[in-house]
Amino acid sequence: MARILLVEDDPSLARGLSATLKASGYAVDVAEDGETALALAREEPFALITLDLGLPDMSGLVVLQRLRREGAKTPILILTARDAIEDRVAGLDAGADDYLLKPFEPSELEARIRALLRRAQGEASPVVTIGALSIDAGRAVAMVGERMLDLRRREWTVLERLVARAGKVVAKDRLAGEIFGFDEPVGPNAVEVYVARLRRKLGPDGPEIRTIRGLGYMLVAP
Repeated sequence: MARILLVEDDPSLARGLSATLKASGYAVDVAEDGETALALAREEPFALITLDLGLPDMSGLVVLQRLRREGAKTPILILTARDAIEDRVAGLDAGADDYLLKPFEPSELEARIRALLRRAQGEASPVVTIGALSIDAGRAVAMVGERMLDLRRREWTVLERLVARAGKVVAKDRLAGEIFGFDEPVGPNAVEVYVARLRRKLGPDGPEIRTIRGLGYMLVAP
């Protein structure tokens, strides 16, 4: 699914949240301070950022303000133990999309993330149709005609990225960035492996995944 930047300076909490989100199918990168968060957010196309306010080198509010001043449109969810109304107002006024107080249940965090991702994609309806393929992002279901596709997490991520830019080239490096986190080893043919698996599952009646040599891949309706 989507790639998330988790900005959290508590190592044990960061590990726990990262494991929870990865188990739900997200690719997760972790930054433990503001400078690292800014550098990663500027380099990578994250679908969402979760941001702690109490960072060791600068306030998370400063990180938020800098990203918004630079034109970043990425949804940002503040995670913090600060429960004062003025802190919440300051965060939202600075450009945060949502605010979740610690401690919280992982299920609530995941629900907030799903809602923000849907909002960012402008989905009035989560179902997208391309030829015989229909993909329901809300339920994580993809079908070709009446045939449901049995997709693994990374196959689903590849399909989502290609569907989002159907008819346009999606760079191979961009797909690799969506599929794998920074701390995961990536073989030279890793993206090709997942694309090949997805092609087999789409079959001859589904849309075609074309290889654009030297650039990437394109999803084309038959």
